[in-house]
Order: sequence, then C-alpha cells, then structure tokens
Amino acid sequence: MAASSDIAPDRRPLALRQIIAYALPAIPLAALTLPLYVLVPTFYTETLGLSLASVGFALLLVRIFDAVNDPLIGWAADRFRPRFGRRRSLFAISLPLTAIAAFMLFWPPVDVTTAWLVVWGLMLSLGYTAALIPFSAWGAELATDYHGRSRITGWREGLTLVGTLIAIALPFAIGFDQATGVHGLAALGLVILIALPLFGTVAIVFTPEPVEHSHTRVNLRTGLAHLARNRPFLRLIAAFFLNGLANGIPATLFLYFVSARLGLPDARGPLLFFYFLCAIAGVPLATWAARRVGKHRAWCYGMLAACVAFAPAPLLPEGSLIAFAAICAVTGLLLGFDLALPPAIQADVIDVDTAASGEQRSGTYFAAWSLATKLSLAGGVGIVFPVLAGFGFDPASSSESGIGLTALAVAYAWVPIAAKLVSIAIMWNFPLDEAAQKSLRGRIEAD
Repeated sequence: MAASSDIAPDRRPLALRQIIAYALPAIPLAALTLPLYVLVPTFYTETLGLSLASVGFALLLVRIFDAVNDPLIGWAADRFRPRFGRRRSLFAISLPLTAIAAFMLFWPPVDVTTAWLVVWGLMLSLGYTAALIPFSAWGAELATDYHGRSRITGWREGLTLVGTLIAIALPFAIGFDQATGVHGLAALGLVILIALPLFGTVAIVFTPEPVEHSHTRVNLRTGLAHLARNRPFLRLIAAFFLNGLANGIPATLFLYFVSARLGLPDARGPLLFFYFLCAIAGVPLATWAARRVGKHRAWCYGMLAACVAFAPAPLLPEGSLIAFAAICAVTGLLLGFDLALPPAIQADVIDVDTAASGEQRSGTYFAAWSLATKLSLAGGVGIVFPVLAGFGFDPASSSESGIGLTALAVAYAWVPIAAKLVSIAIMWNFPLDEAAQKSLRGRIEAD
C-alpha cells in the first residue's frame, strides 16, 4: 500500500489540478489507440503493400493474445501491493514498453512483413493493457460518489479526445502515403515515445493512490463466481461490447468509405479531425445529461440519437462533402456520451462486487472491460475486412465494383446501427442509479 500521506481522502473531492494530472497520460495513450485501428491497417495495406486479409489476420491474432493478457494483468493489478501503491506502480512499469512498442509499430521498415506487425502488435498490446487497466482502476477509485466519477471520467475522456486529434492531425499533416523517411505515423511514434513517459510521470507524482476498501481476499474461483453473479456488470459489458462493435466498424472503415464510396480522399483527414473535435463538446454535454436523467439513460439517449444521424450515410451520393460533414458533426458530438458515461457506470458496477465479496477488485473488472473494448474494435478488422474482400472490395484497386461499394456502405453504417439498438435495449432499464449506488457505498464504507 502507498504511504498514508499519499493516499486520496475517501470523501473529499480531488482538486482540479489533481484530476488533470491524473488524466494527462490519456493524451499519449489515445494517440496510439486510434492509429492502431484506423491508420495502421490503411498504412500497412495501401502504403506498405501487405494484403487486406493478412493485416486483418495479424490484428485479430493480437486480440486473441489479449484474451489471455487482459485477465492476467487485471488479476496482477489487484494482487500487486507494493508500498508505492498498487495502481501507480504497475502503471509506471508499463510505460517504457508501451512507448517503445508504439514507436516500432508506427515506424516500420520499408520491406516490412506481417511478422513485424504481429510481434510489435503483441508488445504494444501487452504494454498498453498493463498501462490501461491500473490507469482505469485508479480513476474509478479516486471518487466514490455517483457524479464525482462522471467528473473524473469526463476529464480523462476529454483529454483522450485531445490525444485522438493529435493522432489524426499529425499523420495527415505530414502524410503517410510514403513508407520512406519520417512520415506521419513515424512522427506520431516519436511523440508517443516522449510524451507517454513524461505525462505518466506527472500523473504518478501528483495524483494520490486511492483508498482501498478490501477487508478480505477472495481466491480466483470465488472471485469469478462473484463476477458471474454481478448482473449489472453483465448487462453493462454486453451493451458496451455491442456499442464498441458499432463504433469500431465505422472507425476501421472510415478512410475507405470517404475515399472509395464518397470519392473524397483529400477530405479524409479533415473529416476525421472534425468528427473527434465535435466529440470534445459532447463530453460535458454527456456529463450534464447524466445529472439530469442518470448515467445509463443519458447514454441510451445518446446512442439512439447517433442511430438516427448515421442512418442516411449509405444513401449519400458520391461527392457529398457537406452532408457527410453534418453527419460527422452530430455523431461526433454523441461519441462524447460513449466515451464519458460507460466508464463512470463501470465504477458503480464494481461497487456491487466490492459490497458482496469484501475485496475491491477494480483491476479484474477493468480487465474484462479492456478485453471487451479490444474485441469489439478488432471485430472491425478481423471480421469486416474478410467479408468485404469476399464481396470484391479491394482498397488498393483504383476502380471498385458496385457490389463492393454497396457492401462497404452497408457495413459502415447499417450494421453498426443494428448493434447500437440492441445495446440500448439492454441498458434502458439498468437497475443501478444514483440512489442504489449511494446505498452500496454506505455498505462498503461501513465495513
């Protein structure tokens, strides 16, 4: 455990400067996340010449590794209790590996093979997971009240969007259509190599270790039984997985849709930047809505509005820049709901387990959360790419068939809408509201 003078007070809200210090590493972590799912597949296929199927298989293999990697790191994050603090210590250890692996993946040699993508993708997966799980658990435990958690996740996800904008602007400003020299992805790799250890150190030094409310330890079998009986968690993670799949598919296909379907290759970077810029405004809007109607209902309203806004996308004719920009603006704004609210609900769901098991196992829960995130995003590559290839869509081709473009448009918009609608149905009558969460905290803190 951390020294008592360096542990967060359990009921006193954190100062804003502490919340910002905690949230800063979200910038470089986000700067490596979006390129992995959006830019890396495009760069490795279009610029480096690897086949669509091989890149999809390589990234799917990385996510299979996550299936083992995430639970083990989540277990270690809860069991590892050095004096410096179990959240901060594991996070600090992860930073060098994550920074180096991102640099190597984003600046590959010109004669790169699929093996390079697999090896450094696995290293990045290991480092990123070892950073993200304690980082997320750290944030979930820094506040114990229903809306205080929304404040912390709002700041963290707002800075996540800043990192995402950097990840878009830098590669497109420099360009990544040439494999030689310091191209845009290489420059981004350099930024992450420097910023992740730097911002991570700021967070470690200036943000306290949260109070741990464990009064017992449960073994693996008992812990899994408690997780399986946590019905709010099962509902939340099912909805989150489906919504993540709904966001991951268009994220993966965005560059292809804009260039091949809309015929606007030069607008890809500006549109993507505009989309995430609008999402920054969506984060405080989501926090406001959560205070008015509750976190789960606000999230449902956001998903439903996104479905309505996204539905016309496949029907747009070639060259529809203004109409598609309007869709990007609305869906980008609503992305703020997807980013800010589910992690805050997850922190509440962990209270159900803590009250029942007697052990605060945030790492285990965020490991499951991380795995669901990665699997849902990987579905955009490992499933959609081979299906599109089966319909004859080839991103390296200068002329596409009508059926290939139709398949691209349907996969880009209407398949994700179906997944979001199921997610809304799961979350609409979610049982854990502010009153229920307050009651859980009373039980936890009374022990």
